[in-house]
Amino acid sequence: MPEEIFVVEDITKIYRTGEVEVHALRNASATLYEGEMAVMLGPSGSGKSTFLNIIGGLDTATSGRVMFRGLDLTGFSQHQLTLFRRDRVGFVFQFYNLIPSLTARENVALVTEISRNPLKPEEALELVGLGARIDHFPAQLSGGEQQRVAIARAIAKRPEVLLCDEPTGALDSKTGVLVLEALSTINEELGTTTAVITHNAGIRQMAHRVFYFADGTVSRVVVNKKRLEPAQIEW
Repeated sequence: MPEEIFVVEDITKIYRTGEVEVHALRNASATLYEGEMAVMLGPSGSGKSTFLNIIGGLDTATSGRVMFRGLDLTGFSQHQLTLFRRDRVGFVFQFYNLIPSLTARENVALVTEISRNPLKPEEALELVGLGARIDHFPAQLSGGEQQRVAIARAIAKRPEVLLCDEPTGALDSKTGVLVLEALSTINEELGTTTAVITHNAGIRQMAHRVFYFADGTVSRVVVNKKRLEPAQIEW
């Protein structure tokens, strides 16, 4: 069996505004394994993003436990969570968050300059198919190319885990396939454990396992016996 990367046990997240309580997660449990590609599906408000933010150290659970390679993240201080995010986790979001005045190479170098054992920016951009665009500014790149720069930036520090929240949400299907191909390449060539949140049910076809969220919990997990390449996915 592959090594367990995350073991999440009965996490609940409650947001409070005055006397109003919103349960974003209700006793959600899941395990992610080393080197797998996991896709998380569910309607808006089902808890997917909250779950991803908690395992990535961007948020903390109200109750329950999150283990990462045997480390209990639940008891981490804010400083420890900052180091965890810096050294272990790469994030990709729907919006690219690139600095307009920096080239693709320079946007990626922002991460490599503070990492312990980074890829060279050129290597990271080559992995996502942008070796010929390294000196272009974001305004000179398409939306899909900007997202691939964001992916290169996330993986340049060699994270153990790559967490992606709607990485194709702002893209058309043709461009989205290129982004998914970049994620697939990183998962296969670097062995990076990758979790992708999406509303696009077709993307589940590229996953090793699919986690279905409903009403703040993981309602079921399905093993994908026949994975498809991104170009074969039906959008």
